[in-house]
Amino acid sequence: MTYKYFPHTEEEVAAMLKTIGVSSLEELYADVPDSVKLKGEYVLPEAMSEEEIRRFFHTLGAQNDKLCCFAGAGVYDHYTPSVIPYLVERSEYLTSYTPYQAEISQGTLHYIFEYQSMMAELTGMEISNASLYEGTTATAEAVLMAYNNSHKGKTVLLSRTLDPKIVAVVLTYAHFHGVDIQFIEEKDGVTDHEDLQRRLAAGGVAGVVVQQPNRYGIIEDFTGMSDACHAQKALFIINSIAADLALLKTPGEWGADIAVGDIQSLGLPMSFGGPYAGYMCTTEKLMRKMPGRIVGMTHDNRGQRAFVLTLQAREQHIRRQRATSNICSNESLMALFATIYLSLMGKEGLREAAQMGYDGAHDLAEAMVATGRAELVYDQPFFNEFLVRIADRDAFYDKAVDLHILPGVKVGKDQLLIAVTERRTKEECDTLCGLLK
Repeated sequence: MTYKYFPHTEEEVAAMLKTIGVSSLEELYADVPDSVKLKGEYVLPEAMSEEEIRRFFHTLGAQNDKLCCFAGAGVYDHYTPSVIPYLVERSEYLTSYTPYQAEISQGTLHYIFEYQSMMAELTGMEISNASLYEGTTATAEAVLMAYNNSHKGKTVLLSRTLDPKIVAVVLTYAHFHGVDIQFIEEKDGVTDHEDLQRRLAAGGVAGVVVQQPNRYGIIEDFTGMSDACHAQKALFIINSIAADLALLKTPGEWGADIAVGDIQSLGLPMSFGGPYAGYMCTTEKLMRKMPGRIVGMTHDNRGQRAFVLTLQAREQHIRRQRATSNICSNESLMALFATIYLSLMGKEGLREAAQMGYDGAHDLAEAMVATGRAELVYDQPFFNEFLVRIADRDAFYDKAVDLHILPGVKVGKDQLLIAVTERRTKEECDTLCGLLK
């Protein structure tokens, strides 16, 4: 064999090619554009000692420019208690496999059960599953739940105030499942209630998806939406930033049927984009339609408390044609991370951290507007993230980056979405605001 670590022999490769009616590997990859094919050899360094490897990666890491982060748009720079990494990196957590065999997986099943309990309480819902890949796919799975739950409705309505990244993933899922996606227009930065009523009245709607806070950081008022959806036999789905629910009205209080979102805000480091995990909570009525795993508590033959995977047979995860969803893995290490975070912070700690971000964002927004060089795009209540229009936005942005500050996320030609968490100090906020003057 040319590649000693490849498991297949040349005879096996030839047999597989013959089975699919292809004569060679070159023919198999004939559709791949030549422009993206590697020309020449791999650029790999020579073998190194352990010390050389450490030095090599330290040098690479030193090239990263660590910025003071005012960017959000779904991922936030929250405080992580230092004890969490030490716990989740223990080998029994870091290397644990899928908990199919309950008799040897009690530890994993136990903390997943605790995670579910905490997420159900945080969202005000009755049931939580184990966890999903991240908040965008959790939202897409909720859309499929609504679609599969409906007997007549084939349309799911998305608010225009949903994060575009969420919309992109939902559209991909919907395309391959035959779901008709339509949009509810926005008005003054929030979901247009009148447009929602018109679209629901037209019939054929299986579900409605909104976001709290929305893509602009605005806190939306969902009064009457749940009743309007239920009157037309449609499910009401709310995507929320998990940490914000410490202060905001919960999806359960809004009358949601499904609550989804990302748990990254529960202390998970930004980590250049992951790993994160998505949460999904719902009503008891819908729990048998949930994707992913659900851990339940029971008692063994000795009367001792025990934890098991429940409500779903294993073919849910291994027989594609019989599954209601092809989400089969749970992000249990990230769920453990969030569980420890919630345990350490407690209810008061969660509220305090959320309040600090809220207060900091409002102080910064007021100070920036007072300079006369920035204005709020929408006159709406916001949480810890706000959208401003800035004179010479790009010049301001570049100036901030030069000073090791990531000032926000660019929106349109002259707008900036700025987020403040409990980690941002008054001095950091004053420095950012000072760049406007």
